[in-house]
Amino acid sequence: MSDELDGVAGYMQEAKRQAIQNAEHVAEGVAAETLPEGKLFEIAQSIGDKRLEELNVEDTTCGYCAVGCRFDLYSDGEEVLAARPTEEEDAPVNGISTCVKGKFSYDFVNSDDRLTAPLVRDERGEFREATWDEALSRVAEGLGRIRDEHGGDALSVIASSKATNEENYLMGKFARQVLGTNSVDNCNRLCHSSTVAGLAKVYGYGAASISTDDLELADCILLTGSNTTEAHPVLATRIKQNVRDGGDLLVFDPREIQIAEYATQYTQIKPGYDAVWINGITRYLIENDLYDEEFVAERTTDFEDVKEAVGEFTPDRVEAVTGVPPEEIASAAETIADADRCVFGWTLGLTEHSHGTENVMAMGNLAAITGNLGKPGAGVSPFRGQNNVQGGGGDMGPLPDNFPGYQDIADDEIRAKFEDAWDCDISPEYGYYTTQMFLAADDDDVRGMYVIGENAALSEPGVNHAEEVLEDLDFLVVQDLFVTETAQYADVVLPACSFVEKTGTFTNTDRTVQKVNKVMEPKGDSRPDWRILQDLANRMGRDWDYDSTAEVMEEVNSLTPLYGGVTHERVENEGGLQWPCWDEDHPGTKRLYTEEFNTEDGRANLQAVGYSEPAETPDEEYPFTLTTGRVLYQYHTGTMTQREEGIMQYNPNDFVEINPETAAEYGIESGDPVRIESRRGETTVPAQVTDRVGPENLFVPIHFAESAVNRLTDEEHLDPAASTPEFKVSAVRIRTIDDEVGRTETEEVERTGTDEVEGTGTDELDRTGTEAVETTGDD
Repeated sequence: MSDELDGVAGYMQEAKRQAIQNAEHVAEGVAAETLPEGKLFEIAQSIGDKRLEELNVEDTTCGYCAVGCRFDLYSDGEEVLAARPTEEEDAPVNGISTCVKGKFSYDFVNSDDRLTAPLVRDERGEFREATWDEALSRVAEGLGRIRDEHGGDALSVIASSKATNEENYLMGKFARQVLGTNSVDNCNRLCHSSTVAGLAKVYGYGAASISTDDLELADCILLTGSNTTEAHPVLATRIKQNVRDGGDLLVFDPREIQIAEYATQYTQIKPGYDAVWINGITRYLIENDLYDEEFVAERTTDFEDVKEAVGEFTPDRVEAVTGVPPEEIASAAETIADADRCVFGWTLGLTEHSHGTENVMAMGNLAAITGNLGKPGAGVSPFRGQNNVQGGGGDMGPLPDNFPGYQDIADDEIRAKFEDAWDCDISPEYGYYTTQMFLAADDDDVRGMYVIGENAALSEPGVNHAEEVLEDLDFLVVQDLFVTETAQYADVVLPACSFVEKTGTFTNTDRTVQKVNKVMEPKGDSRPDWRILQDLANRMGRDWDYDSTAEVMEEVNSLTPLYGGVTHERVENEGGLQWPCWDEDHPGTKRLYTEEFNTEDGRANLQAVGYSEPAETPDEEYPFTLTTGRVLYQYHTGTMTQREEGIMQYNPNDFVEINPETAAEYGIESGDPVRIESRRGETTVPAQVTDRVGPENLFVPIHFAESAVNRLTDEEHLDPAASTPEFKVSAVRIRTIDDEVGRTETEEVERTGTDEVEGTGTDELDRTGTEAVETTGDD
């Protein structure tokens, strides 16, 4: 029977509806006039409680950045209706705080263009919907053909730092056991792989040594290459609170970012020369006997090598290379020396260079010679970007050189353990890193790719080259929530689930493993990544029979000493566990290196780091240095946030920050379209005239396909140790475009709030964004 009736019956139905509504309004009015406020509150509370009983409420871990915020998500089964703080003791990192994305950005789950059925490319080259049976058969045939004809090394897998730990473990297993390739990698290659390589070289573990609580215990915090208020707002709140309680904050950055407003000392640096000014501070400390002699003697090696290496970084040379005045090097060094406890924090401004590993090793030396390791309020803290890049992107081993837990595949004993557990032969030869996969494809050494939850067509350096590679592959499979820019090149697209539609664990930036709980059922015919991998593995000759991700984690802890005591039950009951967690009786490790380092001799192995410079420096033809980064209201390539109407009102497109001096020289005003050109490509974005950047520098965010700033970046010059690209330094030139239509459009962009995100209107951003975290605790 239809809900809507016709004729007289329909008229009576509508009359009844109106009468009920009127009666409700009258009742509300009478109640408001006759009942005391306390009674009204009780009635409202009881009604609210009754309505809440009809909703599904699950505590879970945020799927945006890697701070690891936990909160309750409310759902009616169809969409996420609200995010509210969970019990503070169940949220070890954020307490009752969340940022704007974790609080509000869930429209992507029900977006009209959400991928809810498999797609296959037909004989005309167009996508059509297919059954799972057909799609999986197509994938098994396509990947299997390349494996059989050219060997497993002709295939590569790009894993997902947004997927769970359990799913990333299976991605690595699938690559090696089913495809027969060690060429499996993830987005960590593009961001913090130089952090992992550098810290592992000095200390043994390539991860944060601290817990998030240490940001409030420190007497001093040194931040560099981190736009903390916009990339990690909840951590920024803790840092600002530390400053308000009397702590010192030192900020070294090419841009006068918002966190610099809270700094004891802000120093503007020239992009690409971080090891130079870090070594300058180290030299000052050594020359003036301000280092921790006891810690150096008892807990480090090769101090004399470092002392000799930093000798060349005199105050005058540091200033000539980096622009940092000698008095600011001295001031920073003395502030660190005076502090009993100091935390050294960074993000991609330190790592995304052709010498990022050297930058990180220089920072590791600085923390070690000052004795700021292994004690409360002191240590190193690389702030990770994607929600599970620490766990899924590193710990779980979807890497070309490591099994889970950073176990070297070239080690015969370790490899034999995994060959026995996985029932397969594994080559001791390292596979391709992600950046190398795209270069290897030029020579047909890579012919097929399986890309899971990564938008390589926008995120890879040298996007023009990446597009050519994706177009020319013999076979490409993409597994994602949407038909992304990368999926548009695919032969088969498989619909995956978002983090609100599955169960597992994430590992956050301070090594805390936390539970992810399913809030609602998968959309349409989409499936969790782990189920897709299992179905595909079985079609390709294996016999996977996992019933849950809890079972997968049991396999992980049986093979991975760092996670030996991590189970779903423990994580759920204990509110999170920090690795190393060696067995089920181990409480987890709040702070690394309290007694010894994870090196053969148990000491920090200091590394002599000399002079380095960017692979590409400005010249007469390309006189400016372009650097890239994030903004608060967007997330990576925008796959999720650009489907959120509210967010798009604040930050609807990319822009370029230009110093007023440079803008005057070129006749540029805020809102004018500006064409930026490098040796690799060009893009056009509206200008923001601001003194946040120096006259020789430009800044463009990374988030929008329309502007695709990675058309300008370099895919060839990679960090020799980690193969990280040099996103943070590109030589470019600019020119204006006399386009009245374009100018009108960009003026509208500026009027509606772009300037509030990254330009001069940072006070407004703080009121609407990160300041709300401090004042209300849950916004």
